[in-house]
Order: sequence, then structure tokens, then C-alpha cells
Amino acid sequence: MPAGAWAEAKRILAVRLDTIGDVLMTTPAIRALKHSVDGRSVTLLTSTPGAAVADLVPEIDATVVHDPAWMKYTPARRGSAEERAVIDRLRRGRFDGAVLFTVYSQNPLPPALLCHMADIPLRLAHCRENPYQLLTDWVPEPEPENGVRHEVRRQLDLVAEVGAVTADDTLSLRLPRIARQRALRALARAGVDVDRPWIVVHPGATAASRRYPPERFAVVGRHLSRSEGYQVVFTGTEAEKPLVQKIRAAMGAESHSLAGMLTLADFAAVIQEAPVIVSNNSGPVHVAAAVGTPVVDLYALTNPQHTPWEVPHRVLSHEVPCAYCYKAECPKGHHQCLRLVEPDEVVDAVRQLARRASVRAIPSAGAAL
Repeated sequence: MPAGAWAEAKRILAVRLDTIGDVLMTTPAIRALKHSVDGRSVTLLTSTPGAAVADLVPEIDATVVHDPAWMKYTPARRGSAEERAVIDRLRRGRFDGAVLFTVYSQNPLPPALLCHMADIPLRLAHCRENPYQLLTDWVPEPEPENGVRHEVRRQLDLVAEVGAVTADDTLSLRLPRIARQRALRALARAGVDVDRPWIVVHPGATAASRRYPPERFAVVGRHLSRSEGYQVVFTGTEAEKPLVQKIRAAMGAESHSLAGMLTLADFAAVIQEAPVIVSNNSGPVHVAAAVGTPVVDLYALTNPQHTPWEVPHRVLSHEVPCAYCYKAECPKGHHQCLRLVEPDEVVDAVRQLARRASVRAIPSAGAAL
């Protein structure tokens, strides 16, 4: 149980200024915060991409959206008006405490300063340097010198420092029942018979360094369709439709596409229905983990912390000397950690997971409303 001032903190701000997968990997820690003090509420301060998933996380009571100047995805802008506006909004929220969730390569001090200027009295984070008054609860940064943890474990360990623990460390994502109905209708419109073997393939990723080559996805899709008898269903955002079209054209076999056709909730429902998903290491991997769907993760060796959490999976990559570069673009230009993964390896991983799909256990947090 929390002790001291944290035991009295009823209004908590959880800060996760990252994207969908990062927010999902933080949900077990948010659950620990929410349920460790009776009557506690949790507001999430997150980016525009991260906010897309917040409404589907039952432990999040409210969301504040802010795209800060120090994050790489934020478009360039002049002046500090947006930072001043979010400080004022946070001050009006009268929060008792803020927990700043970061990966170890991120600096927590800019968001800590926001929270300090918003007069939030308790502020917890991992930090590499002495934060002095910016944090009231400083957990010295142990990574990577003393080992690297999974992202989920890292955040659970952080909130445990102030007494917030949970026995349920599954990712949290709750879908409305209507999402499943819409997902099934979308699949039917795309020509997919869900009573026959089918599989989801998600070939996109925001970072170029985490994308398996399209021509290799085409070979994987061809083998899954012709040799394994799967209906291959591609998913993606509106912006990824040309990528999906390129892969489908190169497959030389029947396939189906839902790219650009689904809301996030409906996309998650499609993944929940799927026997297996093949994806780059991106948000869909963590959606799959949250709803209990086995996943073949084409895992670029940009970092070691984001593998699928507590779900049947196969992680595929090729060892390279430049592993764990933490780069959005391959610094060597060869992409060999992914490019050298053979399509046959992907198909074999699907084959292994498909044998387990009929007996998989879906976490309670992934249940429909």
C-alpha cells in the first residue's frame, strides 16, 4: 500500500507523451496506480497518437492531449504558447501527484518542469541526473548500465516505488461490443470468410527502421495463401494503403485489405478475432498482446524492451553488430536486422502459433463491454 503523501493522493496525472504501443505498455502501471488507493482517479497526459487508445483503457478516467516541443513527432512551431496552455490546464486539474513514464533514453525533466509549474505537489520519475526540486520522488535511472527491463516491467517497478502494485500485469484494452460487430461486417465486406483459416498481416510502421521489406512481405503473403491455405487480410492506416496495394500486387495470390477502413476500436476487434497476426514491431503488436492474439513480431533490433507482453509470440530478427541503435532510420542503411529474416522463417512461425491459437487464453482486460 502507498505510504506517506502518496497514500492521500487521490487525483493522479500519468504522463506518457508517446504513441499507442507505449501507452498500452504503461497500462499495467496505470492499473496499479488506480487501484492502490480507494477513490483514486487517473488522468493521462499524452500525445495526439497516444490519446487514440486512451478511451479504450478502463483505468484512465480522463485524457489531456499535448504534443510537446521536445518530442520528435511534434511539428515545428514558434513560441511556447502551447506549453503555457497545458500548464494552465494542469493547474486547473488540481492534481495531487504526477507520475512521469519514460523510456530510459528519454529525459523526464521537461515534463517534470511542466508539472512543477502546474503546482502538482508530488512528482515521480526515473532520472539519470539529480533533478533537485523538479522531482519529489527521484528513482535513479539504472538502465542500461545495470541491465535492461521490458517496458512493462520498467513502469511497474517505477510505481512500486510509491507503493502502487497490482497482481494483474496484463495490458489493458476494453472494446465495446459494437466494435466486434463492425469488425465482422468489415471482414465480410472484404470477402473474408471467418469460418475458414485467415490471418492478419500488418506491414506498416511509423519508423522506417522497423519495416520488413515490402517484397519480403509479398513472399510471406504468397506462401501463407498458396501453401498454407490462409485468407491473408492486410491492415494499415489510410497513409499505408499504397504500401498494402504494392504488396498485394506483388503477391501473385488472392488477398484482402482493410487498410484505411477501420477505427482503432474496430481494428483491435479484428485483431482479437484473428487466429494470428504478423506485424512489424509497432502498435499492432501491443494491441494483439492486449487482446490475447498470438503474434509473429518482425522485430527490428532498434531496442530490446518492446517485445510482445504475456501473449504467445515469435520474435524474428537477424543478429547484427549494430543492434540496439535506437534509431528511426537504419544508421547503416542496410536494414539487415530485418532484411535477412527469411520469409520461410515467418511462415514457420505462423505455423507454430496457429497450432496454439485454438487454446489461447484472452486476458480479462481485453473483454468486450
